[in-house]
Amino acid sequence: MKRILVIIPTYNESENILNLIPEVLKYTSLDYQWNVLVVDDNSPDGTATMVESLKSENIYLIKREKKSGLGTAYVTGFKFAIEKSFDYVFEMDADFSHDPKYLPIFIDLIEQGNDLVIGSRYVNGVSVVNWPISRLILSYYANIYTRIVTGLKVKDTTAGFMCYRVSVLSQIDLNKVNSNGYSFQIEMKFKLSRKGFKLTETPILFIDRRAGSSKMSRKVVYEAYFMVWKLKFKAIFGRL
Repeated sequence: MKRILVIIPTYNESENILNLIPEVLKYTSLDYQWNVLVVDDNSPDGTATMVESLKSENIYLIKREKKSGLGTAYVTGFKFAIEKSFDYVFEMDADFSHDPKYLPIFIDLIEQGNDLVIGSRYVNGVSVVNWPISRLILSYYANIYTRIVTGLKVKDTTAGFMCYRVSVLSQIDLNKVNSNGYSFQIEMKFKLSRKGFKLTETPILFIDRRAGSSKMSRKVVYEAYFMVWKLKFKAIFGRL
């Protein structure tokens, strides 16, 4: 049986988390054991307490003392997945913008020999619902900018709905991954691509959050803007 871990970072996601976790775990079968790891940044709304109330051996919770960012939450989860010998690990948002119905499709593609499967909003045109036009334009052209600077052959470089082989993650120095937000998503794809791993995209429909508030900020955008150049120069000088 393959063991799958879905990492869900949370900060004030009490309106979503109790509905999302069962939607992930329902895919458990004789072939695949699905598990969820919530990495909570001390949410004032009691998100962690809600997760604890579920009391399942397939649900894990890491509580952090303060809001420390998306990238470090995922790195914490990746290290957990490696330590516990999971086979595959997902990145997934808590707000239902990443629809759980796509999870089996990701697994099928990983089983076909891919090392990283990316849920792409842009591989077949634009598949985004409920975003203001300004944010959509920013995201779309940020991806073009990123591809030009880094050379990544990925349409959705900032995608955050992904499935990795844990054996591949174990070959990345996670202690050198320091970025957050969109820049974290770019950095991970770039590192895997540079090491020659096989990346593939599968189309998803991205629907903006059902409840709660967005964590987008100018800081996240600026970090991504400059991170691509850091990655480019680190690759040139062999410092990735």
